[in-house]
Amino acid sequence: MPKSPEYLPFINPATGETFGQAAMDTPETVQAALEELRRAFPAWSAKPVRERVAVLRKFQKLLIDNIDEITAVINQDCGKTRQDALIEVFITVDLLDAYLRHAPRWLRPRRAPSGLYLFKRCYVEPRPFGVVAVISPWNYPFVLSLPPVIGALLAGNTVALKPSEATGATGVLIEALFRRSPELAPYVRVLHGDGRVGAALTQGKPDYIFLTGSTATGRKVGLSAAETLTPYACELGGKDAMIVLEDADLPAAARWGVWGAVFNAGQSCHSVERVYVHARAYDRFLQLAIAEAEQVQFGYSRAAVNSLDMGPITTPNQLEIIERHVADALTRGARALTGGQAQGSFFPPTLLADVDHTMLVMREETFGPLMPIMKVADEAEAVARANDSEYGLGASIWSRDLRRAFDVARRVNASSVIINDTIAQFGVPMLPFGGIKNSGYGRTHGKEGVLHFTRPFAYVAGHPPFKYDPITIMRVPGNYHFGKAALQLARGAALEQRLEPVRQGIQLAREQAADGDRKKLGLGLLGLAGLALGALALKKKG
Repeated sequence: MPKSPEYLPFINPATGETFGQAAMDTPETVQAALEELRRAFPAWSAKPVRERVAVLRKFQKLLIDNIDEITAVINQDCGKTRQDALIEVFITVDLLDAYLRHAPRWLRPRRAPSGLYLFKRCYVEPRPFGVVAVISPWNYPFVLSLPPVIGALLAGNTVALKPSEATGATGVLIEALFRRSPELAPYVRVLHGDGRVGAALTQGKPDYIFLTGSTATGRKVGLSAAETLTPYACELGGKDAMIVLEDADLPAAARWGVWGAVFNAGQSCHSVERVYVHARAYDRFLQLAIAEAEQVQFGYSRAAVNSLDMGPITTPNQLEIIERHVADALTRGARALTGGQAQGSFFPPTLLADVDHTMLVMREETFGPLMPIMKVADEAEAVARANDSEYGLGASIWSRDLRRAFDVARRVNASSVIINDTIAQFGVPMLPFGGIKNSGYGRTHGKEGVLHFTRPFAYVAGHPPFKYDPITIMRVPGNYHFGKAALQLARGAALEQRLEPVRQGIQLAREQAADGDRKKLGLGLLGLAGLALGALALKKKG
């Protein structure tokens, strides 16, 4: 007898209410989905890019038509406000629109220089992998699920999406949205379940894997991908630093620094997780930040319009991590200026002073509404402290001097830096987003967010080899000196290197003329002309 299905409960983290469930997939249904998508791949990838754009443009309309339904589900699933849920939809649609406008140009074949192959043309064509597996997290279950799915689809892949089990209702909603788009439905499958389903997906030999999740999960998926040599990209954890220099606009830094620390209850991979303030601005910044934190309202409401700034911590495990980080900091001498204790599933904005790098809150990803603030002597120490981390996702620099801020930004080892604001860079559609170090590799958003779902294929076209093509001449034995001269003339690193074969050619021509060998003289001059032509062609092609 077949096993009875297991069900994934939908639990509102703000109220503890169970408001639905979904049948979990099994290793067998996961494999069946991958096989189905593999069969569907030829039909989808064969469609011209503009036809795929037209299909996804209808999906864009569908998303906008269903904004209220989407935000209501996210609100129940995550406990976040309807407005914060709307931000997820806004960024998703904004990114989708940018992709659809630019993808036809990004995905067309392009000419490549042909080097000394003077009579051939070279092309590079981005082609899809096949079946792409997308594994998405619970903190932004909509905006971290759909953009990679859409990028992969635009590139011509079919997609298996595995949403987080902690926000299963949003996964079911995404599945329903694709089903309402009959032209897309055959090319996307949404798989529901826990880590067992994710393991079955990565072990099922998809052609490419894209993960957004914790660094620990990234390592597990990476090991699984390595077993089958499956290409893999990941956007993982962060420990983003905020640097406040002595000339910063301190009221703005305090306001938007606190916002960047507590937005989505701090459950963002690019939240403000560490703050380094110049000694001359430290005391004033603390006062301003305390005032801002005390104004933050937290709670839960299903109303579309309310005054709440943040909701609950989504999972009990995450709440435990936050509490452990606070306890460790206080034990080691830190002071809690605001908050510091959970209130049910909510954790109030918590500012910590007198922190140092021995504390977990400054070393490990917290993923909660904490803002540890450390005094630094100068700009150099701020940069050194910011770089003293195993993560490298984002950073924020505050200074009224933009030139100085850019200089600091370039010295911070983070792949996405914003000046005089926090975390907003994620919402810019054309900016690539991703990490370095333990924050992962690969990029979403922008041109990179589509092209990393493709592989470059190379093509060379032309008539049969031409007798006087320099590369053809080099295929014939006995032309060592010609090849040497060609290399010097075409690729010499200095003027004298490029002129050396010309000098030798003229000398050889004179010797042959003196010997009366007109045939050799003609060949020598022809070869010299060919080399010169080749050099000019290379220069023209860049």
